[in-house]
Amino acid sequence: MARVFVDSADMDTALAIRQAAEADRHEIELVERPIDIDSRSSDSAEEVALILTSPLDSSRARRLMAPFSARVPRPPIIAVVAGDAESRKRMALEADVDECLPLPPTREEVQVVLQTLLEHFRLQRETGIVGRTEQMQDVLERVNLLAPVNSTVLITGESGTGKELAARGIHGLSRRRGKPFIAVNCGALPESLLESELFGHEKGAFTGATSRRKGVFELADTGTLFLDEIGEMSLSVQTRLLRVLESRRFMRVGGDAEIEVDVRVITATNSDLASGVRSGRFRRDLFYRLNVLHLHMPPLRDREPDIPGLIRGLIAELSAEHSREFKGLSAEAMQILLDYSWPGNVRELRNLIESMVVLAPGQVIQAEDIPVQIRNAGREGHLPVPSFSAPTEPAGPDGGAVVRLPEMEFIFRTLVELKIDVDDLRTEFERYRAEHPEAGQVRSSLPPLAGQAIEVGDGGVSFADGAGEYEEPADDSIMFGPGMTMADLERAAILATLEKVGGNRRRAAERLAIGERTLYRKLKEYGIES
Repeated sequence: MARVFVDSADMDTALAIRQAAEADRHEIELVERPIDIDSRSSDSAEEVALILTSPLDSSRARRLMAPFSARVPRPPIIAVVAGDAESRKRMALEADVDECLPLPPTREEVQVVLQTLLEHFRLQRETGIVGRTEQMQDVLERVNLLAPVNSTVLITGESGTGKELAARGIHGLSRRRGKPFIAVNCGALPESLLESELFGHEKGAFTGATSRRKGVFELADTGTLFLDEIGEMSLSVQTRLLRVLESRRFMRVGGDAEIEVDVRVITATNSDLASGVRSGRFRRDLFYRLNVLHLHMPPLRDREPDIPGLIRGLIAELSAEHSREFKGLSAEAMQILLDYSWPGNVRELRNLIESMVVLAPGQVIQAEDIPVQIRNAGREGHLPVPSFSAPTEPAGPDGGAVVRLPEMEFIFRTLVELKIDVDDLRTEFERYRAEHPEAGQVRSSLPPLAGQAIEVGDGGVSFADGAGEYEEPADDSIMFGPGMTMADLERAAILATLEKVGGNRRRAAERLAIGERTLYRKLKEYGIES
C-alpha cells in the first residue's frame, strides 16, 4: 500500500482516480499545492506517487512535481492528458513524467500503471539500482525475476556499471537475505592465494599457513557468494570451482575431509567469456555451469536520461559524507556531463562528483570545476578495444609476446570510424535514390573544393578536375558557409529534418540517429518550435 497524491485541478478526473486507487488499498490525498505534499509526506521511507490532472506545461504541475524531483530514486509521477498514444509518449518525454494516461482514464489503466511504477520504485529503493530508462527498468525486472531461485547467475557489463550492486540486489530480494553476502575479486589475487581464499586451508598446508583458515565458501554457507572478474581465474582453479558448483562439496587446501555447503554463487565479468572459451582461456563446461541465468548491465552512455538523477543522489550522499553543502550543478556543468561518454561508467561518475564536492569553492558546481579533460572530451570518449591473443610483433628477448596496445587502439578506432562514415554515406545515398527515383544524378550541395567538381551518382562519388559548375542546393539540402559554427549547422540539420518528416519528432530523431530526449533538449537549446 502506498500514499498517492492526486492533483485536484480536474476534480471529476481526480475523484475517478481516487476510486480506482482506493480499490487497491492505496491511501489517497487530494492536493492543490506543494506544501500539501510536504506536510503529509514527511517519512522518506514511505512509498509515494503523484498523479497530475493539471496541464503538464502549467506552473501548477511543475510546482507539484518539485518535491518528488529532488528525491533519489524519484517516486512515480503519472499525468492524465488528452491525445493519442504517440502524443502522450512525446508529452511524457518532454515533461519528464513516467507515464501519461488518456483522458478520461479507465479504472484498469490507473491500477495497472500505478502498480507497475510503484513496483519499480520499490525495487530501486531495495536494490540501490537507480534509473528510469527502459534499460534500467529491464534490469530491475530481471533482478526481481532472478532473486527467488537458487540457480547461478552470470552478470556481464563494462567495468563500473554496477555489477556488484545488482548481485547485492538479487541477494537482498531472495530468501537468503539476512544471510551472509561475501564478494571476492578473483582478478586481485594470485592463483595460490585465490585457491586458499575460496576454499580455505589447513595448518601447515603451505609456507605461512600457521593456522587453519576457513574459505569464503564456508563463510558464505546458507548465503550468497559473489565472484567478480571470474574471467581472470586460472584453469586449475576453474576446475575446482566447477566441481564445487556441481557437488556443493570441497576440501580445504591441504585437507583430507570434504565439506558440504549451501551457497548460491553469482559471478560477474567485464570480458567476453565466450571468446575465452574459444581461445582456451576459460573452461567450456564451467561457462555453461555459470551462465544458467544471465543479467547484462548497460553502460552509462546508453542511459543518458538517468545521469541527472544519479548526479543528484551522489551530490546528496557525498555532501553529507564530507560535511559540504551543495545545491547541485549549474545548467552548463550538467550539459557537459550529459555530453561526456563515461568510459568508466557509474564508478567514474561517482569519483568525479566526489572530487568536485571536495574541491569546488562554491555551493553550486560550475563548468570550470569540471576537469578539463572531461570538458574537452564531449561524446567522443573511448572506443572499446578488443583483446588480441596473438602478438603483433616477434617475441621479445625474454620470449614474451610484444603487443603495442596504443597503436592497436589507434588503428582500431580509425577503422571503426571509417566504416561508420562509409555506412552512413551509403545509407544516405540509398535513401535519397529511393525518395527521388526521377533523379538520374545528384550533385552535392557542398561547393567544389580547390577547383574540383564533386558529383554523386549511381556509380558512387567522382571528382572532376577543373572549375566545373556549382549547382544550387535543393530545398531540403543544407549549405555550410564560412563563419558558420557547428551549432549553426546542427540547428540547420534539425530544422531540415523536421520539415522533411512533417514535424514528427520521433521520425526526426531516428533520421538524425539520436534519442528522442536528446532531440527535445536540442529543440529547447536552439529555440525551435515544432
